This record gives sequence, C-alpha cells and structure tokens, in this order.
Amino acid sequence: MDIYQEAVDYLNSQHVAVNVEAEPDVLEEDVFQEEAMSCLLSPLQAETLDFPDTPTSCSQEEMLERRLAVLKGILDSEEVYLRELDTLLMPMKALRASAGTSQPVLSSRQVQTVFYQVPELRDMHQNFYSGLKVRLSTHCQTEPSPDLHPQQESAPGSDSRSFGDETHRGFELIVGDLFLKMVNQIGLYGGFIQNYEEAVEVVRKCTQSDPRFRTLAQSMMSNNGSDKARTKYTLEALLYKPLDRVTKTTLVLRDLLKVTPVEHRDYSVLQEILRLSRSFLSGINESSQCKREVTLSHGMRRQLMRDGFVVNEGDHSLRHLFLYTDLLLCTRLKPATRGKQDQYRFCWYLPLAGLKLHWVADLEQTPDTHLRLHTIRTKMYHLRQQLQKHMTGSRSLALLTRRKKLELMLFTHFPDYRLELHSPSGKSHSLLFSSLYELEEWREAIYKLTTDNIETVPPDLLTLTSACVKLRMTQQPPLHATNTEVDKAPLCGTLSVVIHSACGLQEPACVYVCVEVDGYEFYDKQAKTHSSVCSLNPHWDQELTLKVDEAQNMRLLCVSQSVGRGDAVLGKTSVKLESKTLNKRWRRQTLHLGQVEVTLSLKYSPHPLDPPSSTVEQQPVFGVPIKTVAEQEGVLVPHVVRCCAEEVERRGLNEVGIYRISGSTTDISTLKAAFNNNLREAVTKLRSAEVNTVSGVLKLYFRELPEPLIPTELFQSLARSLDIKDLNSRLVSIMSLLQSCPDANRHTFLYLLHHLQRVSKRQDVNKMSLLNLATVFGPSLLRPPVVGLGHDGPTVDISQEVVVQVQVVFFYLQCNNLPDAQISLLHDTDAEDETTHL
Repeated sequence: MDIYQEAVDYLNSQHVAVNVEAEPDVLEEDVFQEEAMSCLLSPLQAETLDFPDTPTSCSQEEMLERRLAVLKGILDSEEVYLRELDTLLMPMKALRASAGTSQPVLSSRQVQTVFYQVPELRDMHQNFYSGLKVRLSTHCQTEPSPDLHPQQESAPGSDSRSFGDETHRGFELIVGDLFLKMVNQIGLYGGFIQNYEEAVEVVRKCTQSDPRFRTLAQSMMSNNGSDKARTKYTLEALLYKPLDRVTKTTLVLRDLLKVTPVEHRDYSVLQEILRLSRSFLSGINESSQCKREVTLSHGMRRQLMRDGFVVNEGDHSLRHLFLYTDLLLCTRLKPATRGKQDQYRFCWYLPLAGLKLHWVADLEQTPDTHLRLHTIRTKMYHLRQQLQKHMTGSRSLALLTRRKKLELMLFTHFPDYRLELHSPSGKSHSLLFSSLYELEEWREAIYKLTTDNIETVPPDLLTLTSACVKLRMTQQPPLHATNTEVDKAPLCGTLSVVIHSACGLQEPACVYVCVEVDGYEFYDKQAKTHSSVCSLNPHWDQELTLKVDEAQNMRLLCVSQSVGRGDAVLGKTSVKLESKTLNKRWRRQTLHLGQVEVTLSLKYSPHPLDPPSSTVEQQPVFGVPIKTVAEQEGVLVPHVVRCCAEEVERRGLNEVGIYRISGSTTDISTLKAAFNNNLREAVTKLRSAEVNTVSGVLKLYFRELPEPLIPTELFQSLARSLDIKDLNSRLVSIMSLLQSCPDANRHTFLYLLHHLQRVSKRQDVNKMSLLNLATVFGPSLLRPPVVGLGHDGPTVDISQEVVVQVQVVFFYLQCNNLPDAQISLLHDTDAEDETTHL
C-alpha cells in the first residue's frame, strides 16, 4: 500500500480534512520510496555487541570474524533506524496537505519545524545502508579463493593481504569509504539538533491543544521487520531517535576499530572517521542541553532514581549502577587524576520495559575461596590492631589505604547473592551483592518502574554517561573504611539474636529470617534461620550469634521459599544498634517488616575480639548429652527434634507404619551428618527427604543419646509406680517423677509425647496406635541402669526391662492432660515487649 495514501486514510479516519490536490514535492516522493530489501539477520542493536574496552589477545582470523559480526550488527541496526525514520515521516505529507485546508492540524511552518532535516537524514542513512548491504552480501556469497586475479585486487571495496601462505578473506571487505561518506554528511545532524528543542515544543503544545494531533502523536505504529509485531511510539520519542543515533555512531566506530587489524586498509581511515565523529559530538554536547531530558509515556521525564556500587558477575569488577526512570545504566568509574575530575566509562544499559528480575541466594564457594576469604579477613584484623597503635602519622595513612584495598577485595570477590536481569531483546546481565538487604532495595526500585508500561526511548549514551559525575548520589563503595558516620560507641563483641516467630503472612509459606549487621567484615556479617514448615504463623525460636566490630545497624529480612519459584522477600527493616539500650540481658521486641511482624530477642556482650577462625564449625548434636545441645542452641527442645517432628506432621501422618517402617540407612546417615554440620542445610535436605527417612533420623537421635531422655536413675522408681493399683495415685507418682527430670529432658519428652499423640489420632490410616508408638520409642527413651556404673540396686531381667520401657511411655501417652512443652528459654526479661514499627 502507498505510504502517502495510508497516512491520508489514517487522518481521514480521525475526521481530519485533507487537501489531496496539493502540489507534490519531488523531495518528498524520494523520501517515501518503498523498500523491498529483506533483513539478513534478526534485528540487533549495535550497542548490544559488548567488546572489551582494551584489545584482547586473539588471532587475526578471530578478530576478522568479530569485525564481520560488528558490521552485520551495524547493518541490522541501520535497518531498524530506517524503519523508525519512515514511521516518523509517514504523517508528514498528510499534515502538509492538511495545512492547506480551513481546519489545519499543523500550520505549514509547524510542519517544517517538526520534520526539519529528517528526510535528508533518512536519505543519508538509506545510501549508507544500501552500500553496506551490498558489500556484506558480496563478501558472504564469495567463496574463498587462494589465487586472486589482479583486477580483483583493485576492485572497489576489496582488498587482500597475505601472511605466510595464508590469505585472510576478511581483508577483502573494505567499508571505510562508506563510513567516511556518511560522516562527511554528519553535519545534517547539526541542523536537526539545533532545531530539536523547537520541534519538541511544537509537538507538546499541539498535543495539549488539538485532540486530532494528540491521537496522531501518541500512537504512531512501526512494523518490526519481517515479523507481524508492531511497535507503538509517540511522535516525541521518534524525534529523539536521531539524537540517539548520532551518539551511537561514535560508539559503533569505536567497536569497529577495536576489531579491525592494524594491517587492514580500513584501519587508518576508521581512525580519522572516529576523530571526526568525536569532534562533531564534542561540539554538540557543549551546545545542546535539550537532549538530557525526554518525555516518556504519561508525561514522565527521564530522571535518576537511584545509584550505587555493585559487582559485575563476569570478572568480579566494581561497577557504578544508575537507575533512571526508563533504563538501567551500568558504568565503570575512572577515579580522578591530578588536575582532572572523575570520569565514567559506559559498560551497558538495559531498557526497563519488559525487564525480568530473578535473584539467587547462597552462591557456592570452593574450599580455595574459603581459604582466600579467611586470609584476607585475618590481614584486615591485624591491620585493625596496628591502626589502634598508630592512630596518626604517615604510617596510619598507609595502613588505612591497605585496609581499604582489602575491604574492597572482600566486597568484589566474595558476594553471596546474584541478581539476574533479562531483557525482552534477549540481552542479560548479572550483578553480585554481599547484602540481601541491598539487593532487595535494588530489586524493589527496578521492579516498581518496570511494572509501569513505560515507553522505551533510547538514551544519548555519551551524554548520559558523562552526566553521571554530576548526577550521582553515591560517591564511594559501601566500605566501612570510608564510612564517616561512625557512632562514638559502636558495638564490639557478640550480638545474639533469637528469632521467635512471625505473623501477618498473606498465605502459608516456608519462611526463613535473614539477619545482617554492618561494621568491619572480620567475621560473617549475616546469619539465617532454618526454613520453617509451611505455615501462616511460622515459629523458629532459633538463636543466631554474630561477632561484630563497630556495628551500628542491624537489618532483618523475612524470606519465603517456594519450589520452582525461588525465594521472595516478604518484608525487611533496619534497626539502629545502640550499646546503651543493649546489654547482657535479653530484650524481647516485635519488628514490623511491612505487613509481616517478626518477634525476636536481643542481647549484647561487649568484649575484645579474637582473630577470625578459618572454619566456623557447628557443634555436633548426635551422640551429645541433650543438656549440652539445648544450651548451645539456646533452647529447651533441640532443633533436630522439632524439625523432624514438624516434617512428619506436615506430610507423614497418613503414611502407613510411620516410625515403624524405617527409611534408607544411607539417607538417614546423610541427614545425621547434615544436622551435625549445618542446621540450615540439614532442614533444606529434610524438606525433600523421604518421610520415613525423617522419622528414622528422629528415632536415631534418641537412640544415640549418651544418657536416655528419661534419666536412668528414674527407671526403678517408674517401674514401682506402674505397680500402684490406684490409677490416680499412679498418675500422681509418675507425673512427679517427670517433674524431677532436668528441664531439657522434661520439655523434650513432653514435646515428643504431644507429637506422638497427634500421630496416633490418624491410626485408622497410618495403623500406629499409642501402644505401637510406645513399643517403637520405649527402648530408646528409657533404659535400665547398668550394674557397676554407679548402680548397686537390684537388676531387672531383659523381658521385664522391655515391658517397663514400653509401659512407662504408653502410660504417659494415655494421659489427656499432659503439661505443654516449653520449646525455648524465656528471653523476655523486660516487663513488657517492645514493639518497633518501621
């Protein structure tokens, strides 16, 4: 269909009068010639070809292959740009025709202002595109020939260079003359740029005053090449395209020069072209400030929303990230040298429209990585000790510099989290973080902008990158050595945090809590609870211990875990740590993390810190007295007992023969080792283990206790209590014996009894009655004394021994009014809980 007629029909559909008898313009006819050229490759923006800023060591063949890829990318980018210019020019004829009517949409002068120099720019790029396409097509279709004829050597656009016995066909492809011709006409952009601000002003005023023009200016459609998809633009966004293109020309020339061998005939030509392009842009950037702002959809203006330092995943290098209203810009800071200011180098950018975010926690580290981490932390610790001795003088400055370098190395090389960014165009980047709190703040800020249906307006990359020095809000990486706001009495010692429970979840979820502290990173600066069972009101009562040095803030995050969807932060908050309000007594409080409330207890013990340890080993729990395990975990019921019981209740109550049928010995041993080494990892494995394996782990724990859960010295007394005929007297006797047990033994036994009672309520399905459960657990929970080991009383034969073990547990299980088990120690030493709203 004729483009002119299509534009006329469109205006007619909007009830805009058009005088079709207007005198034709030859230049306009040339501008609107239809193209029949097809795309060689899928559209690819030139800026997505990320080549290193410094030359890499590669063979000439590899460099020439890269050069060909860059040229193909340039061709595809030119095709996209031409389609955008065609879309911009589509209404021009019709608007000129309308200007001759009694009800013009725009006056002739306004039409000339809006489209000034656009047809000429389109012609210039069409000629460049056609020439480049012919050169690439000829090069790709030509078969390699070892013997070239003399006339081929002198043909336009071809060259060959031989090195040794091999002829490199990449030297035959000559394109420098095409780029030189285009750059010689780049002055056309000068007129466009000088007129740009006035053109945008016309568009904005007419958009507000004329609904006919508003309809046209806010819904201009561009076909996306050979596919049927169409892109919607505003007229102002399309007017910005040439501004974006002229800055990209320099970037493209720089990339092309990087992959052009010095021996290539194009090399010196491209150097001169790049010089001309940079000289032209230098003049533009000084005279034109209008490019720094662009109107996006819904009247939004591009502005900086957030910036900060992050780590690039590929080479673990430091990057400065800038979040604008419609895009994410990644740069590399080049610190100021003598007489100069800081500069930023462009790395990459991603439009926010359609950007997908995904984060991954607990990045695995090799043993070598752990060793390097310990080495750096130890060096930092000793530097800290030296600095305390040499507070002033040149030596202190040298020590501070060394400490800053080591801290920066920790920041860049030992992250724990990865944030993945995926663009609809297929471009992806990954950023690394040491703090989940920091990652979540970035994710929230980006996600908030991507949820709006914002329009993608390509940036003026050179101008935007150059402006970073003035726009930046973050001056330094988040290193404690550069922190000038250190309190007079920061925390130095051990900070203990008990995470009790959470509430306010919108739906049942498996949840864990992450605690982070600031200060020097001699030790781990974060700790996490294990994942709870799926619940609306998760409970942990888990104590986390952090060694801190100059800590001032504690950050708390509540995170849900979902199979297939990954982790998601449900809420977060930050708490100021003040030594005057923290002491060695537990202080219980409730923190509001958005809609989620987390109840915790805090205590702080100041003391000098020891050098960092190479390994942080968890004390084993199997084969250890239950009192010892309870004390080291700060609870009354060990976590292994609670976690296994909760998991059985979650998915094992309907399992036939639960606790009677054992799981795989290998799997049980694996889980046992996990609980001895890392509670959090053990609970993660527990969630996916066979339920009979989980029940087997719980039975094994009680079986391997050095002393039985019910103390041995009570065996004879319990046996005599069973002989009491009066039921009430027997109950009183047995319950009084239970009260004489140590706290950890008594509450763990009560916790287990309540759990087994809940299991037996499904005995019609699982076939495990109270007697069956007593038979399974009795021999593990109660054992007779051994003669010669401090026992001089009468012995019990083996048959009677088993009867007593089973009958005692069975009697307790039959009690309907068992006391509730106290799972954790009482940490609320203050009279009332403190609630913190953040």
